[in-house]
Amino acid sequence: MRGGRSTVATRSSAKKRRPTRAVAKTANPSAAGTPAPVLVTIFDYVRFAAARLTRARVTVAHGTTDPVAEAAFLVGEAMHLHPDEVEPLAARRVPKAAGRRILGWIEQRIATRKPAAYLVNRMYMRGMAFYVDERVIVPRSFIGELLDSHFGGDDVLRLRDPATVTRVLDLCTGSGCLAILAARAFPNATVDAADLSADALTVAERNVQEHRLEDRIQLAQGDLFAAVSGKRYDLIISNPPYVDAQGMASLPHECLAEPRMAFDGGADGIDLVRRIIDGAKTHLASGGGLLCEVGRCKPAIEKAYPRADLLWLDTEESEGEVFWIDAATLADCAPARHPVGTA
Repeated sequence: MRGGRSTVATRSSAKKRRPTRAVAKTANPSAAGTPAPVLVTIFDYVRFAAARLTRARVTVAHGTTDPVAEAAFLVGEAMHLHPDEVEPLAARRVPKAAGRRILGWIEQRIATRKPAAYLVNRMYMRGMAFYVDERVIVPRSFIGELLDSHFGGDDVLRLRDPATVTRVLDLCTGSGCLAILAARAFPNATVDAADLSADALTVAERNVQEHRLEDRIQLAQGDLFAAVSGKRYDLIISNPPYVDAQGMASLPHECLAEPRMAFDGGADGIDLVRRIIDGAKTHLASGGGLLCEVGRCKPAIEKAYPRADLLWLDTEESEGEVFWIDAATLADCAPARHPVGTA
């Protein structure tokens, strides 16, 4: 569903292994009478964990792209490694304590179907680590990539010169990850991060403190723009709830561990998106713009706002799931009118 994913690959080491090896025993062998796997290196554990996750048919949708990447993520956390370090260090031996931690997490992941990020209380976006728990959705927004790719030095892709952005609003901030990424992308900006959930803001506060951005990020509780009444911004970013009723009825088990309010976008998925588009008109400064993620709701958005000049942006892993609209265009953006007697 989301982006900013960690795509860690693994490969075997060319070095010869020592003839004597430790044998790691799992609490739940995959088949009766099957010998316990021989696990020594990071590569061994990633390969074993990926096979277990694949056989168990877990849903991978929380910051990793496949069972191998998820296995590498968990092994890396047990070894206190950044995801980018796992592959280069694949031949490193895993201490017994870390090995037990890995095997425990894998069995817990399969038994509970909780997202891996909740098991280790960590997820990465754009290389940065964030604390997460069940009070917030696991961060996986495509907006993080767009902050890097469309607000940099490339004049063709650039939506706005980052040096001129001084006021940013992150609506539905959750864990605060996008607000923190925005503070990194726009060094001259202060950021307001708003959410309706007090629990989510507690998590966001922890992340803001861990990244030492208390002087630049202000947290606000409230219902969308009500949390920042009267303020105007150069940039508004939002990754709001956008799952429609059909999608809510078929959420995978892993997603049920996350806050329902972080998903539920109403019958067609865009209840909050409509309010964001309509409210942004009075909260954007001249020359500003709205960057909003809507998942697969592009058809619903275009139906609701047929005359809106929306710029749909692609990322490495998405097509048309995030739109940009500038303040001048937004001022003329009106929702579709329905004939009397129609819904």
